[in-house]
Amino acid sequence: MAITISPKFLRPARNGLANRTAAMLAVSAAVAALAIGGARLTAQIEGDRGIAPLVNSEDIQVDGISVDVSAKTGADARLEGWKQAEKLAWKKLGGPDMPVESIDAMVSSVVIEHEQVGPRRYIAKLGVVFDKTKAGQYVGGPGSGVARSAPMLVIPVLYSGGVRQVFEVRGPWQRAWAEFQAAASPVDYVRPTGSGGESLVLTAGQPGRRSRLWWRTLLGQFDAADVVTPVARLERQWPGGPVKGTFTARYGLDNTFLGSFTMTAQNEEELPTMLDQAVERVDGLYRDALAQGKLTPDPTLNMGGAALDRAFEQLRTALMPKDDEAPIVPQAGPAVPSEDVPGAPAETVSVQFATPDAAAVDGALAAVRGVPGVQGAATVSLAIGGTSVMRVTVSGGAERLAAALRSQGWKVSSGGGALKISR
Repeated sequence: MAITISPKFLRPARNGLANRTAAMLAVSAAVAALAIGGARLTAQIEGDRGIAPLVNSEDIQVDGISVDVSAKTGADARLEGWKQAEKLAWKKLGGPDMPVESIDAMVSSVVIEHEQVGPRRYIAKLGVVFDKTKAGQYVGGPGSGVARSAPMLVIPVLYSGGVRQVFEVRGPWQRAWAEFQAAASPVDYVRPTGSGGESLVLTAGQPGRRSRLWWRTLLGQFDAADVVTPVARLERQWPGGPVKGTFTARYGLDNTFLGSFTMTAQNEEELPTMLDQAVERVDGLYRDALAQGKLTPDPTLNMGGAALDRAFEQLRTALMPKDDEAPIVPQAGPAVPSEDVPGAPAETVSVQFATPDAAAVDGALAAVRGVPGVQGAATVSLAIGGTSVMRVTVSGGAERLAAALRSQGWKVSSGGGALKISR
């Protein structure tokens, strides 16, 4: 929305109207600011932002098969061209050698992308669709012996013109993934549409997150077990000239690198074809990773308390100084007499504590675990340089725990059903 202010309103007013004019301008500016702000907030989720996957069928489709066949008549050449396309498509899928008649029995349809029929010649680009019920036992079905991956959320990141995007606009990289015939791949791709609120959570910055709690929530929304991040970086040499693409396959919650390659399109018209071919090559990298056992769900998504304790122990070992540089650990002060603890009911208490370094984690855990009546204390949220949280099971509840920690020299405050301790 454009706002135009006439120059005459900026001139000194006569007859004592200057204050009234200034007030009108202030009100108009405030109304305009509210309107613009509301439009910006609405624009974050409205509009055509994503492209829904065009192929949701369970059938296996292979596109881009070129044929050039000659025969006695155009009809014969066309029929022979279709059979040749079926054989080439079957070979492209990696199916075993078998007669053309057997392959034809598994074909459900032939898609004509482009064709030219002459009196004795047939030139065409075709797509072949195989019935997955029949062909699945040979190429990726349950009985083919090929391992299938767990559901993998796809976040296609595009770098173009100095801007990175996923679903902010309808980009060519996301379109290529939406049009990809994923049924032929052993990797179970979960392809979001990018509409509505999906464009707010699935951004180019999402692969850089490391929080398992955030990822667990996000993957649960799409019924996925892990994530793959295919990245495309497009560089245009000059307007209308060649387009160089660098494509990278990444996977997992830690954005692990798998492989990279480059391709070049001679002009913008060839860019969609290049991106389609790039998707197939990236899928090949994910297939290889699946065969090597890499595309498995991250175990840290659903780890229990014992696994978290092991991870924290490894973190402390890596961050804490060596024995000759060991920091002074706070000494436990007077403790609550143990005879006061028996008979008191056990309660679970949440304790927040500052952790500027790994030594602070050890000090707080040692102090809490040293309190008589504490049956268990485990860190449930660790933030080096911030505030961490531990869950404590203690006889007598929060009041007894707070009294014992105060006697050790800790400053204890309570609120919201939790304790906060500090030195």
